Amino acid sequence: MSKLNPLFRRLFPVFIRMSTTLYRKYRPQTFAEIVSQEHIKDTIQQEIKTGKLPHAFLFCGPRGTGKTTTARVLAKAMNCKKRGEKESEPCNECPSCEAMNNGASLSLVEVDAASQT
Repeated sequence: MSKLNPLFRRLFPVFIRMSTTLYRKYRPQTFAEIVSQEHIKDTIQQEIKTGKLPHAFLFCGPRGTGKTTTARVLAKAMNCKKRGEKESEPCNECPSCEAMNNGASLSLVEVDAASQT
């Protein structure tokens, strides 16, 4: 960053400071924040609470319906260290949740199937 032209830094400061994209910055972090898809949320939350999780989930549908967001919250809830035994919401405070929020977790690998051909 120190090798950038000073004129470029003055004209485009937002490009230098921008660290996360908008869709990641404003993405819901808990099941309670996910809008709509109540039937999916309720089913997944009940499976987490009872501890009877299937070996795989398949999220499909048109873009913009919350497939990736739901999968990320599910992964966070499953790996959360502070989540109670009968709870389904991730805490967003433990090291595992913070790593997933920052995109630094090795337990969560997001693959965009549309561009991975």
